[in-house]
Amino acid sequence: MPVPLSILDLAPLVSGGDVRDALRRTLDLARRAEQFGYHRYWVAEHHFTPGVASSQPALLLGQIAAVTDHIRLGSGAVQTGFQTSLSIVEQFGLLDALYPGRFDLGLGRSGQAGKEVKRLLEEEKKEQQERVVDGLLIPKPFSWAPIFASKRTELAGRFLHQPGADPLGLSDVLDQIEALLAGPVVDDEGNAVTATPGAGADLQVWLLGSSGGESARTAGARGLPFAANYHVAPAKVLEAVGAYRESFVPSAALAEPYVMVSADVLVAEDDATARQLAKPFAVWVRSIRSGLGAVPFPSIEEAEAYEWTDLDRQLVADRVATRFAGSPRTVAEGLRTLQRVTGADELLVTTITHDHAERVRSFELLAKEWPA
Repeated sequence: MPVPLSILDLAPLVSGGDVRDALRRTLDLARRAEQFGYHRYWVAEHHFTPGVASSQPALLLGQIAAVTDHIRLGSGAVQTGFQTSLSIVEQFGLLDALYPGRFDLGLGRSGQAGKEVKRLLEEEKKEQQERVVDGLLIPKPFSWAPIFASKRTELAGRFLHQPGADPLGLSDVLDQIEALLAGPVVDDEGNAVTATPGAGADLQVWLLGSSGGESARTAGARGLPFAANYHVAPAKVLEAVGAYRESFVPSAALAEPYVMVSADVLVAEDDATARQLAKPFAVWVRSIRSGLGAVPFPSIEEAEAYEWTDLDRQLVADRVATRFAGSPRTVAEGLRTLQRVTGADELLVTTITHDHAERVRSFELLAKEWPA
């Protein structure tokens, strides 16, 4: 049975462009993705990021739904540490009321402040060297802890959290979301509240994760579908899918585990053209890894003029090496390897280029090469 392909979009800004331009490109790409036959179209949630316009998934998804007809739409992922369960349910309940049965509520535990940094520090104690597993590169892990502990992150946190707020843990958030979706919620004394809109919404709830930690285990234990991030944390993808499957308990939502794995891709007519178009990617990743937040995506000329240091190259090495860039056949072969090694039931691909037409063309070429 063919493995479905889906898209993750950051609504990226490019150098020389602006937010309005980025959002127009996203709406156009979503329409094209539906025409090309992609299964889902997900948008991310990023804050204080100069090169990303996708900061409020529900708002953006409403605009995408208005210009598409049937492709499933979702969040990859709502950061549960930054808002209440009620606000999440109401946002996606409103979307479902307007466009019934089309939405995936993808959730992540990002935004849980000190808990997040502590988790990262603990995970980095586990030593792992670069290796190749049945043709799939599993690189040495990159350390995110300094970025999460930086002064810039601290400043951003002042605006992302209410003073004194202590975000709920992932399981508590899920308990509340499930209760509100089932609605009404009744206390021991018989008092009831109902999320309107929200209660009864036809949403598919997902968890996303970058390691074999809480998100993967919780998704398995609750019988929810799980998305593992090869494109963000390639070193941890096998650990993530393994923890999910080991923890899986059948539920009303799923009788068996369902895993989607993400990947960075860039497809062009031939390998040489793809390599040329891919040049700005490393500069863009460097901006993320240095703690500045993703900058507007550079042009090829800007990338060629960038002066690299050895530290820069180390910062981006794992993401550059695990991006699938090349002709349709080259990229499809890489994705088949990723699917085989991870056992993915679905693949979630993301692509950024400076030129919008080249980005659309990349998704079109891949869709034509991938079996329907």
